[in-house]
Amino acid sequence: MSTAVATLSLAPPIWKPRHNPWAVALTVTLATFMEVLDTSIANVALPHMAGTLGASQDEATWVLTSYLVSSAIVLPISGWLSNRFGRKRFYMTCVALFTICSLLCGLAQTLPMLIIARILQGAGGGGLAPSEQAILADTFPVEKRGQAFAVYGMAVVVAPAIGPTLGGWITDSFNWHWIFFINIPVGLLSLYLSNRMVEDPPHLKVRMKQSRNERVDFFGLGLVAIGVGFLEFTLDKGQEKDWFGSQMIVTCAILALVTLITFVIWEWNHSHPIVDLKLLKNRNFGTAVFLQLVLGMVLFGSTVLIPQYLQVLLGYTAERAGMVLSPAGFVMMIMMAVAGRSLGKFDPRLMVAMGYAATAAGIYNLTRLDLNTAFTTVTLWRMIQVVGLPFVFIPISTLNYVGVPADKTNQISSLSNFARNLGGSMGTALLTTYIFRSSQVHQAALAANVIPGSVPYRLYMDRMTSMLISHGTSTAAATQMAIGHAYQEMLRQAQMLSYESAFFILSVVIFCLIPLPFVMRLPEKRVKPDPEAMGGH
Repeated sequence: MSTAVATLSLAPPIWKPRHNPWAVALTVTLATFMEVLDTSIANVALPHMAGTLGASQDEATWVLTSYLVSSAIVLPISGWLSNRFGRKRFYMTCVALFTICSLLCGLAQTLPMLIIARILQGAGGGGLAPSEQAILADTFPVEKRGQAFAVYGMAVVVAPAIGPTLGGWITDSFNWHWIFFINIPVGLLSLYLSNRMVEDPPHLKVRMKQSRNERVDFFGLGLVAIGVGFLEFTLDKGQEKDWFGSQMIVTCAILALVTLITFVIWEWNHSHPIVDLKLLKNRNFGTAVFLQLVLGMVLFGSTVLIPQYLQVLLGYTAERAGMVLSPAGFVMMIMMAVAGRSLGKFDPRLMVAMGYAATAAGIYNLTRLDLNTAFTTVTLWRMIQVVGLPFVFIPISTLNYVGVPADKTNQISSLSNFARNLGGSMGTALLTTYIFRSSQVHQAALAANVIPGSVPYRLYMDRMTSMLISHGTSTAAATQMAIGHAYQEMLRQAQMLSYESAFFILSVVIFCLIPLPFVMRLPEKRVKPDPEAMGGH
């Protein structure tokens, strides 16, 4: 027997799912679309919820915070839960929990009832993305994973693109309860298809049997739940509570820090950890986790900044601001398909580097935003900004798994998704705080020029006063109103400059990441059987 044949006979058989892999991909993508769509819709409907439930705007934000905290806690432990109970069973439980709690959210008549339902809904939603990515990684061979992740990525970007517009229409045409009721048919369809299409590969069934004989690390489980919960709360509520000026935020931050440090030490030395942190020693995965963290900061951060800018400074409604973002979502969908098809033809590390370069240029371009930027201009600039992101997301999602044992795919997916979501929370918190603080600095700098002796200030005041007098206002009242207008204009310009600075910092951070993907190793190409060797045998 030739060496080639001997090698082939000793190699373990490559597992293939019974159903068409693309049918499996579309099945798991359905639940992703539902979960991401629900999150973006809920943001738009928040004022309506506050009004009908008799709650203040600050109290209503707990509808979002409770979901984020619950989801963040489940994300890092979802890999362990998949190994323990079986990935298909865990995934379908998450879909069922999310669907049932969507019904409870829609039926809620009080704010506490809605928040409790959202906490449970977040627990279901948090386990969906890691399970789905692990299912795709096992269902598709290495050379086709890029295209599979492209299909998955389309749902992730299209849902937030249409979410604000759809949410505004549903809330205006019906009421906010229906933003949750629309999940029920989608969830039921997803459960039916998942039961028929999704299956656990043999290596996962072996791992599940092994896990049942292992003692549950309850201490580690408690540490990650408390630590991540307090961290997410600190990031979400920090700016609102004036960060470390609030005793509550200081306490939560200290608890998060101490608990998470203890968790890392405990898990690192545990024989059967809840979260396998030693996977971070893998060069590819460790680098990918860091890149996912930054990707989350950029993706979520810019998605928050642009609508804020449009609503606060340009006076857009939430629905109109959503319309600015929507075309960019469809651009990303197209580019996801392009990036997925390109993955097998080009070095994925080069694709990530080019994606970062394009994204850095696109975000730097946003520093040109001013108080007179037209709707079509800002829409086009947002579309340009997101062109490179699929070339970052898809190759990183594929390189994640290089050199990692097959039975660790659940852990890989949960940690990488946790990194991206944590990056999103960090990016949103840091950028919001930066804009608030830097606008005060710019305000002080601009105020130094608003003095009676300043020629531009005097010309502005004369022009504004004359215009008000021509509309029938008395001279004294016109003067006072002109001062008020000048002050408001100064505040707007200070905020505009702070947004421009934030975009500049984001672009510099991303530009610095361009060389980093080349630290990662390329996946090994699958060796095809040698026909001559087979014939010789």
